[in-house]
Amino acid sequence: MSIYKFRVDFLEEAKEFLDGLDEKARDKIFYNIWKVRSINDKELFKKLQNEIWEFRTMFNKTYYRLFAFWDKTDKTDTVVISSHGYVKTISRVPKSEIEHAEKLRKKYFNEKTNTK
Repeated sequence: MSIYKFRVDFLEEAKEFLDGLDEKARDKIFYNIWKVRSINDKELFKKLQNEIWEFRTMFNKTYYRLFAFWDKTDKTDTVVISSHGYVKTISRVPKSEIEHAEKLRKKYFNEKTNTK
């Protein structure tokens, strides 16, 4: 039995975001994701609205956010899908970012349904 509550997969936009970051910032984000997989930490993984969540990381006074959603369609494997990321510059999460995450979530499940 795994000590992790879920695994994390990354959509292409999330991978591109992470690839564009400084190596140390990227390492810190991966560390926080690894950490939240085994412990419940609302400072690192927080529900934003409806089905959209965010992985939260602060590194060198910069706030990084990776949007995510749950895929519980496989009863034996719970997956959190990271849709995309951005560098936070204002206190509120822009509505457009949440809407983009929701659009990617719908596309993910539509494609998953159509490939079966």
